[in-house]
Amino acid sequence: MNTPLVLLSAQGGNGGGSMLIWLILIFVVMWLLMVRPQQKQAKKEREFREKLKKGDRVSFSGGIYGKVHEVAEHTIDVEISNGVVVTVEKNMVQPVPEQPAPKNDKK
Repeated sequence: MNTPLVLLSAQGGNGGGSMLIWLILIFVVMWLLMVRPQQKQAKKEREFREKLKKGDRVSFSGGIYGKVHEVAEHTIDVEISNGVVVTVEKNMVQPVPEQPAPKNDKK
């Protein structure tokens, strides 16, 4: 019944060192699985916004699509309809997702 306590007390002072190793290992795994992919995605989005130029198609986070009309340092003018141009923050635009090619299933 007291076997687990006996085993823990038999380890002596080595328990703290192995605990530290496990904590470091868990931190490294969490960083590789969670933080690193987010950093890659943020870098990809930042590069997209830096390369924006007139004529590029973009979408807003609300689902509105448009074409870049003019690019400034922190804002862009986007034409969302013929003659309708809105000014938005660069951080609010995303690349237009590529549409999959339609399948021609003729039988």
